[in-house]
Amino acid sequence: MKNRFRGLYTVPAALLILLIAMDGIIFYFYPQSGFLVIGLSSLYVVIAVGIGMAMKPYAKSALTDYATAYGVMQRYLLDEFEVPYVLMDADGKVLWQNQRFVEHFETTKGFHKSITALIPTVTKEMLHKVVDEHHLYITEDDVFYHLIIRRVFIDDSAHEVEDRKEAVNEFESLFVMYMFDETQLQESLKENEEQKLVSALVYIDNYEEALESIEEVKRSLLIALVDRKVNKYFGNSDGIVKKIEKDKYFIVFKRKYLDDLEEDRFSLIEDVKSIKIGNEMAITLSIGIGNGSKTYTQNYEYTRAAIDLALGRGGDQAVVKTPEKISYYGGKTQQVDKTTRVKARVKAQALREILESKEQVIVMGHSISDVDALGAAVGIYRAANVLGKRAYIVLNSVSSSLRPVKERFNEENGYSEKMFVTSNEALELVDKNTVVVVVDTNKPSYTECPELLSHVKTIVVFDHHRQGAEVIDSAVLSYIEPYASSTCEMISEVLQYFSEDIKLGDVEADTLYAGILIDTNNFMTKTGVRTFEAAAYLRRSGADVVRVRKMLRNDMQSYKARAEAVRLAEVYRDVFAISTCDSEHLESPTIAGAQAANELLDIVGIKASFVLTSYRGKIFISSRSIDEVNVQIIMERLGGGGHLNVAGAQLEDVTIEEAKEKLKETLDIMIEEGDIEQ
Repeated sequence: MKNRFRGLYTVPAALLILLIAMDGIIFYFYPQSGFLVIGLSSLYVVIAVGIGMAMKPYAKSALTDYATAYGVMQRYLLDEFEVPYVLMDADGKVLWQNQRFVEHFETTKGFHKSITALIPTVTKEMLHKVVDEHHLYITEDDVFYHLIIRRVFIDDSAHEVEDRKEAVNEFESLFVMYMFDETQLQESLKENEEQKLVSALVYIDNYEEALESIEEVKRSLLIALVDRKVNKYFGNSDGIVKKIEKDKYFIVFKRKYLDDLEEDRFSLIEDVKSIKIGNEMAITLSIGIGNGSKTYTQNYEYTRAAIDLALGRGGDQAVVKTPEKISYYGGKTQQVDKTTRVKARVKAQALREILESKEQVIVMGHSISDVDALGAAVGIYRAANVLGKRAYIVLNSVSSSLRPVKERFNEENGYSEKMFVTSNEALELVDKNTVVVVVDTNKPSYTECPELLSHVKTIVVFDHHRQGAEVIDSAVLSYIEPYASSTCEMISEVLQYFSEDIKLGDVEADTLYAGILIDTNNFMTKTGVRTFEAAAYLRRSGADVVRVRKMLRNDMQSYKARAEAVRLAEVYRDVFAISTCDSEHLESPTIAGAQAANELLDIVGIKASFVLTSYRGKIFISSRSIDEVNVQIIMERLGGGGHLNVAGAQLEDVTIEEAKEKLKETLDIMIEEGDIEQ
C-alpha cells in the first residue's frame, strides 16, 4: 500500500525537476528574467507542499473510511454468501466462517478448532500438500459436496515467485474453502447414465440337442417355456425382447437395471435349466451384454464380442463387456459333447485353403510346451508337408517329460534337423508368404514367441481352452472348442478331413495319442465319444499304446516329488486339497505339480485340488476338479484360465506362501459370493 502512495508523488516530482531545468536555462540566457522565474517557481513549490501537507490527514481519513466501508461490505457479502465458506490458518485451524458454514455444521462464530473435527477427510497433512488449489468430493447425509480448497498468500510478493512450491516454503499463507452442493448435478448425471440403452444377445447353446431329447409333440412347448422365461426376465427390467432366430434373442434395456441383473448373477441361466417337461437334456443359455460405449454401434460390437466370448468359454454363462473390463457369471456346468463333425470338416477345408495360399508354415504352442502342444504342432506339420510347404515348429526349451517324445523326430526316422527352431530363428525365417499356426493356447502372451504374431498377417488358432479377456484378435481362422479333451483330439479330427492323401507316421500318431492321453489323465477327464473316435483313428494310423506308455514314464526324482506333494497336502474347508511341489532337482516341476493335482482328486471328499510350484521366478498353480467345482473361474480370479475341471495360473512377485494365502482368500471370497459351492 505504501508503494502505491509513493506512486502518487512520482509525476509531480518529475514535473518539478523539469521546471528547475527550464529555470536554469532561462537564467543562463537571461539572468534578470531568470531571477523572476526562480522566485515564482520557489513560491509554487512552497504553496504546493503546504497544500499537500495540509490535505494529507484528510486524504488518509477518506481512504481509511473507504477501506473500512469496503471491508465491511466484503465481510457482509462473504457472511451472506450462499455457499459455505471458511478461512483457516496454515494448520487447518478455523479463523473465520460465514453464516452458511455455521448453519451447516451447527457451530458458532467462536468456533476455532481444527477443520478436521468437522470434515475428517480435510487433514493438516493434506492442506500442507496444497500448492494452489485442491478439489475434494465428499458425501454427507445423502448430499454430495464439491470442496475447493485454495492457498492464499498474505504477502503479495509471493505471487511474483515462479516456482509455486518455493513460494509455499518461503511465504506465510492461509487457506480458504468453499463447499458447493452438487447433489442435483450428480443426480442428473446418474439419471442420464441410467437412461442409456444396454444391448444384449441371448443364445440357446444346445437347441438341437435339447429338442432331440424330448418327444416331438412337446418340442414346441419346451421352446415356448424358454421364450416365456426370457421375456419375463428381461420384461421385469423394462426391456424389449426380440427373437431374431429360433435360438437367438436380441434385447435392449436401460442401464440402471444392469446392476440388478449382475447382483442377481443372471438367475435366468439357472431358471431355464430347471425346465423339465420330459426333456433328458437341460437347456443352457449364453448371454452377452455390451455397456459403457458412447455410441450404440460400439455397444453392439461389445455385445457381439461378449456373446462370442461366452460361447468360446463353453456357454451356460453370461459375459458383460465394457471398455474397462469383462465380467463373467455362471459357467458352472460342463459343455455338452457335440457328436456332429460338420464344424471340424469346415475348419479342415478352411485350413487347407489357407496353407495352399502360403509358401511357409510356422507352428507354435504355448511356452513351457507339453505333449498336447507338441502333438498338435506335429499334426499341422504333417498337413503342411502333404501340401509341399516348408514347415517349422517353434520350441525354445524341452522338459524332461517332453524329451523322449521330441527325440524321436530325428533324421533316422525321416525328419529334418531343421524341423524345430527357436523363437529367434523363427523371426528370421518369417516373410510375407508365411502363415503362423498357434496350437493349445489362445492367449498371445502365452505363446512360445509372442513377437512372431506381430510379424505376420495370416494367423490360425487351434485350441481347446476356454477363452478369456486376452485373445488373438487378428486370426483369420480360429477353431476353439472347449468341449474337446485336448488340442490333439481336434487336430486328429481335422486331419481326417484335410486330405485323402494324408497318412500319419508312427511317431506322429504316437505323439498325438500321447497328447490326448496326458490331457485326459488316461481317458478319465473330459473324455467324450469323439475323444475315443480320435484315439481309434490314431491307433489305425500306427499309434502304439506300449510305445506311448514308455515315452510318458517319469524319472525317480519327479515321482518322489509328486508323492511328497500328495503327502504334504492340506485339506482346506473340508473339500479343497492344497499342496506345494518342490521344484529342486526337477527338470519339469510344473508337470509333476499337475500330476500331483490329478492324484489328489482320488481322495474321498476332495472336490478340487491345487498344487503350487515355484519355477523360473513364478508360482505356477495347477488346479483340478471332477465335476462339482469350476476351477476355471477360480484360476481366472488369479489371472489364469483353462477348463471347468482343468485349469492353471501363474503368479509373479510373490512367495509360494503368499500365493497359497492368496488362493485361500480367493476361495473364501468366491464361496461368500456364491460363485462356487462348498
